[in-house]
Amino acid sequence: MRSLTDIFDEYDFLDGDDRYRLLIDLGRTLEPMPDALKTDATMVRGCSASVWVYPVPRDDGQLHFLADSNAAITKGIVALVLAAVQDKPAAEVADMDVAAALAPFDLTRQLSSNRTQGVPNMIALVRDTARRIAAG
Repeated sequence: MRSLTDIFDEYDFLDGDDRYRLLIDLGRTLEPMPDALKTDATMVRGCSASVWVYPVPRDDGQLHFLADSNAAITKGIVALVLAAVQDKPAAEVADMDVAAALAPFDLTRQLSSNRTQGVPNMIALVRDTARRIAAG
């Protein structure tokens, strides 16, 4: 997965429609999430589309996430959230201000409120999961 800085460098250079396409393309780069992991327990509440996020703690202490959505742009948004936290130590993710990391993208100005309403819930799920894993 590309770094958030890399993604922003490209995003910042683009106009509205191309930014939308970039997010969709970003969603296409997510690792496939097995259907068996798309359960009520992994579903993000409050999103206009269905979104699933599944944590995969690694032996080296890094936290890896699998995610998917049934809507292309929403899948891109969840990929953007994951770009901020992917493969970092659980304690670091738990303490991270993910919303601040995503602030330069100004998603609320780029996308409809329906598309962005679930972002705080995606962030909360990722951070709550990281806190639980870090606490061991």
